[in-house]
Amino acid sequence: MLNSEQADRLYHTFQDKETKKPPYAHWQLKLENCVITYYQSGKCLFQGNEAEVYASAFIERPNQPSYKLYPQAGSDEVGTGDYFGPVVVCASYVCENQLDLLRSYGITDSKAMSDKDIQKAAKSLQNQFTHVIFSLSPKAYNDLHRRYNMNATKALLHNQAYLALSKRVDLPEICMVDQFTAEKNYFSYLAYEPEIFHRLQFETKAESRYASVALASVFARNRFLEEWSYMEEKYNFHFQKGAGALVDRCAKEFVKQFGYDSLEQVAKIHFKNTDKLKEGE
Repeated sequence: MLNSEQADRLYHTFQDKETKKPPYAHWQLKLENCVITYYQSGKCLFQGNEAEVYASAFIERPNQPSYKLYPQAGSDEVGTGDYFGPVVVCASYVCENQLDLLRSYGITDSKAMSDKDIQKAAKSLQNQFTHVIFSLSPKAYNDLHRRYNMNATKALLHNQAYLALSKRVDLPEICMVDQFTAEKNYFSYLAYEPEIFHRLQFETKAESRYASVALASVFARNRFLEEWSYMEEKYNFHFQKGAGALVDRCAKEFVKQFGYDSLEQVAKIHFKNTDKLKEGE
């Protein structure tokens, strides 16, 4: 059972994946390897190979003493729910003696911070914490998506981030990934990579329990915002974040001004927003 707040949060996270709902349901979301149905009774049904991954975010678990497990490394990504803009992954390294500094900036998951606070914190902290960032422009993402699905793309980026971080610092026992797919699937996506960082742990909602993941989410969001600003300056155009109705209207206006050929430079064209755009012609 989900309460209304949990259901709203889940729906708004994946609303671009909404599909035709069955009887007695509020909505149904068809994700990669998982179908989520929220019924009028409050029951939420997760079905598919990765059902446990998505459902685990709503299973209450006892608080873990993560703030005692230092040093630690953590990684997170942003941009995967936005039709426009890049996909960014960051991996960061945090020592226990740096916690007071992080707390002074209110470092939490970037989704819980304002963009203004994220930019202020990232500017002050970027030279004080070892971290690496990998960013895929919309065009690079679209090219990669012709061979890899969204989760495979994220796995490739997280792997590259940890490999790069391992060359800058001796990585500790705790190397956490904010889980987006089952562990076995994560490594299966990397099967043909020449080098794989194996020493990882996976948890959903890790940003709320691991300072390194929270910091990684802030650095990643800041880079996303930087590239977003550059994109708006380049086209002298205001883009809408997310993937909802406002984004549909924004995409329509962008195509009107710049044409379909330019859409691949700014948007993830496999999103349903592109289909809606074509249907509206």
